[in-house]
Amino acid sequence: MRALVLLAVLCLAPAPGAAAVAVTVGSKKFTESVILGEMVATLAREAGAKVSHRRELGGTRVLWSALLRGDIDVYPEYTGTLRAEILAREGIADDSALRTALAGRGIGMSAPLGFNNTYAIGMLETEASALRIETISDLRNHPDLVFGFGNEFMDRGDGWPALKASYGLTASNVRGLDHDLAYRGLVAGDIDVMDLYATDAEIGYYAIKVLKDDRAHFPVYDAVLIYRHDLAQRAPGVVRAISRLAGRIDERTMAGLNANVKMGGASERQVAGKFLRATFGTDAPAPEESPLQRFWRTTLEHLTLVGISLAAAIAVAIPLGIAAYLRPGLGHVVLAVVGIIQTMPTLALLVFMIPLLGIGAVPAMMALFLYSLLPITRNVHAGLTGIAEPIHRSALALGLDTSDRLFRIELPLAAPMILAGIKTAAVINVGTATLGALIGAGGYGQPILTGIRLDDVGLILEGAVPAAGLALLVQYGFEWCERLITPPGLRPNKTSGTTA
Repeated sequence: MRALVLLAVLCLAPAPGAAAVAVTVGSKKFTESVILGEMVATLAREAGAKVSHRRELGGTRVLWSALLRGDIDVYPEYTGTLRAEILAREGIADDSALRTALAGRGIGMSAPLGFNNTYAIGMLETEASALRIETISDLRNHPDLVFGFGNEFMDRGDGWPALKASYGLTASNVRGLDHDLAYRGLVAGDIDVMDLYATDAEIGYYAIKVLKDDRAHFPVYDAVLIYRHDLAQRAPGVVRAISRLAGRIDERTMAGLNANVKMGGASERQVAGKFLRATFGTDAPAPEESPLQRFWRTTLEHLTLVGISLAAAIAVAIPLGIAAYLRPGLGHVVLAVVGIIQTMPTLALLVFMIPLLGIGAVPAMMALFLYSLLPITRNVHAGLTGIAEPIHRSALALGLDTSDRLFRIELPLAAPMILAGIKTAAVINVGTATLGALIGAGGYGQPILTGIRLDDVGLILEGAVPAAGLALLVQYGFEWCERLITPPGLRPNKTSGTTA
């Protein structure tokens, strides 16, 4: 009998050392999404999963693409955004049709969390009162007002183009800017009208009047969680745990949670943890990072992005530059191609990488690698073609073949120019790598993005100052290497300033 009991216990017990299911949570780069992401991460962690939270990723399309690829498993979204932006071409009428459309893509949707965070249009109450503006339709009578909208709102299906057509607005001075910066612009008087999220804490704090959507342009934006169906298969307990949030958060509660972060100075993790303890008795938050821990983590991430991308660029660009020198016809094509890559906007290139490589460090390093090709390739080519003709003739007179001339004479003479190109690429990479945070690559860009969102100068400096310091360190380090490898006969004379 004892043997049977022991056997049953062994069969029912989890295997020793069994790995926890890995779950990746995503969130957009605004406070509410990060708070909800922290709630999901905590509930998933309590359900036994090994959780990572990819915070503050770029716009809606970045998160949606990452979910479809499997780079993230779940993230907070809004029904209005799903219907009017992501699946706009399908003409989805209600939540039932929405669930069906998502299921066809292998995506599940939770029940609404309990609040409708609709888009709205707002002005300072004092200005709206002075101009007697109550509704969005009233804006037609004031085409001279300056409109400032979040960058995503400027182009999305339910954003400015549709709003303009729906209400017949004729405003010509319309600016796109970061949503959080728009509030500062409104208060400072740089803009008069902006887009709002209904649960934004700033609405009450800055005394902003929400204009009545008298033509019912904006749909319902019920907050929901969307997740991959394979998550329900791999970790059904996690899906059950996060589904407990359904119906638990109303508009007033969500606005209060946002205010605790934006105005109260608490972290999203603290606010989410406090809500979950009060609602479910949950207590499985991830430990908070100290500023020093955060600094070392972002430094390591940034050095990894810059170091790997630069090393790969050196390995590819130097042979490209040599090929361009040895084959002038090919050289024109090579230099033209790397020049075209360099003209692509960084954000566009990062987004283009997502369908191919997903989110995180890999696509960011690929973008940095591509941006590094031009300065290195061009300087290798310029350094080799700039060698004086008498030196070429002397090498030929000595009977040296092409390979010997290249490696014994031409590359050593061109080394200072080549190193200058590498230095330029490295310094550019240090600064550009901060944008990698928009696709989850981390680095110094992460505290900068968070600081902008929370209007926290200290956090902005936490990323900006080390990035600037690293750029200077890289520049001076390469200048020292340049002096070290320059042949003695080509080094500047300290007294006359000429070469020896």
